[in-house]
Amino acid sequence: MTIPYMKIRLIELFAGVGSQAMALRDIGADFEHWRVVESDKYAVRSYNAIHGTDFETTDIRNVRGADLGIVDVEKFTYLLTYSFPCQDLSLAGKQLGMTKGSGTRSGLLWEVERLLNETENLPQVLLMENVPQVHGSKNIDDFNLWIDFLRSKGYSNFWQDLNAKDYGVAQNRKRCFMVSILGDAAYEFPKPVKLTKRMKDYLEDEVDEKYYLKSEKADRLIADLESRGILDGKEKVTCDGTTNKPKEIGVMNCIKARYDAGITSFQSEGGRLSNVSDEQKSNRKNRQ
Repeated sequence: MTIPYMKIRLIELFAGVGSQAMALRDIGADFEHWRVVESDKYAVRSYNAIHGTDFETTDIRNVRGADLGIVDVEKFTYLLTYSFPCQDLSLAGKQLGMTKGSGTRSGLLWEVERLLNETENLPQVLLMENVPQVHGSKNIDDFNLWIDFLRSKGYSNFWQDLNAKDYGVAQNRKRCFMVSILGDAAYEFPKPVKLTKRMKDYLEDEVDEKYYLKSEKADRLIADLESRGILDGKEKVTCDGTTNKPKEIGVMNCIKARYDAGITSFQSEGGRLSNVSDEQKSNRKNRQ
């Protein structure tokens, strides 16, 4: 099945600040912001400020299928995104799961099932993004149940784990994506591309001293980097931010939930971004 070109009407469930809309904007897609469903009032304010829209805060549990406004499907391609909460799936959380009726935040996935059952016209394309644990051993039964539901509605489904570092971003961030196309369809995920950026490419040349880390851990980190010659003659260095054998890095680890924006002594949690300037090194020596 080939979907003919039609203007996209974008429906974002669990919209956040509209990262899916940003992606469509950045690739030059012809689309309009059709519906936004997001319960965080601050996220909605940010969404409106970023995209020039005027959406209101909405709880998905109070939305009905007719509210999605899927009409004139012969004239428009309706793209529905549903990157539902990952807190109860992520390894950084309590892993309470996404079972239907569980009442967990990740269990809000099944509100999407309800909405699709309530709509007279189904969106032609669905897009999901979530942590890889969505299909992990603890959640695979629910994941397969979800796919079975989508098949029953007539969708062809394609999912794969993709890593940001394979698509031009210097961050080791793996996520599961699923594309569902109404009808008998084929889809291939994009092939990885060579990474040309490193973390130091994102660093600013001038950073106000108020952003410097001033602590015993910071001193230990800088001292260790200096002793191992990592800082010698380099204007900008990106290090992993751990006091346990710190090293220079080109690709950032994925930022975890409950991120403390500081320096850790656990090597497994390394990956903080550190812009160690000559001024900061000098300040450290002056405090000794």
